Amino acid sequence: MAEPELNYYILFDNYTQGLALYELLRSEGLSARIAPTPRTVEGSQPCGMSLLVKAEHIAAVRACIERRRAEYRDIVEMPCQINPNRGKFC
Repeated sequence: MAEPELNYYILFDNYTQGLALYELLRSEGLSARIAPTPRTVEGSQPCGMSLLVKAEHIAAVRACIERRRAEYRDIVEMPCQINPNRGKFC
């Protein structure tokens, strides 16, 4: 059985930080998606928003965060929770 694909969730103290980083990443041509904070870490986070980053982009995203001194709370690595067959019944 293949290893599950890994995704990275960037967590924030508030929506303002999340949206600011999202716009910063977009302006630098980096890929990230606004997503709800995963339930497994949701209770410890004051903000329910996160940015979802695929494993192949995380190094560039981390470099951008460091270079631009962007605010965030944590980066959490988790197996992909997105089921591409969701909603397909045939």
